Amino acid sequence: MKKKIGLYFGTFNPIHIGHMIIANYMVEFSDLDEIWMVVTPQNPFKKKGSLLNNNHRLELVYIACEKYPKLKPCDVEFKLSQPNYTVNTLVQLEENYPNLDFSLIMGEDNLKSFHKWKNYEVILERYFIYVYPRVSNGTVENQFKDHPKIHRIEAPVVEISSSFIRKAIKTGKNITPMLPGKVWEYIDRMNFYKEKTV
Repeated sequence: MKKKIGLYFGTFNPIHIGHMIIANYMVEFSDLDEIWMVVTPQNPFKKKGSLLNNNHRLELVYIACEKYPKLKPCDVEFKLSQPNYTVNTLVQLEENYPNLDFSLIMGEDNLKSFHKWKNYEVILERYFIYVYPRVSNGTVENQFKDHPKIHRIEAPVVEISSSFIRKAIKTGKNITPMLPGKVWEYIDRMNFYKEKTV
């Protein structure tokens, strides 16, 4: 039987305890065997702003996952042409790891806009989607309600955002409880987010 891998996509700019709570809950309270934290690269068509370079964000994810053997950093999208689409990433992962069974993890806010994703019908036909609750506006399309490929996981609702953390660091607030300890140490040592525009 193939090992089941949940793919949790994000810029992780920076990764924080909200990401870790959701990822850990998903791997402990669903039938997934591992969660891969897929770090999304800089989109060349968007202003960089406060987005750390790819390797720094990947390093933060490595640091955050050190003590969690079921959580793994993943840089597969760094090697794909940009702008990239999730459907392409899934194809690449299947080619790289034919013995693994991949599923998507997304917040309910993303499910509400899933019908706008490139080739979303193909994704839904071929992959399971695990959805965690998020406070957000809008409604889920009827076609996704009670869909056999969509599993709702009642993970904790964590309303911490990376943008909030970046702004707090820039204004000198103490947000250390919101970040894994070594992640904060790395950010502080490297002076990340202190001088950049948020």
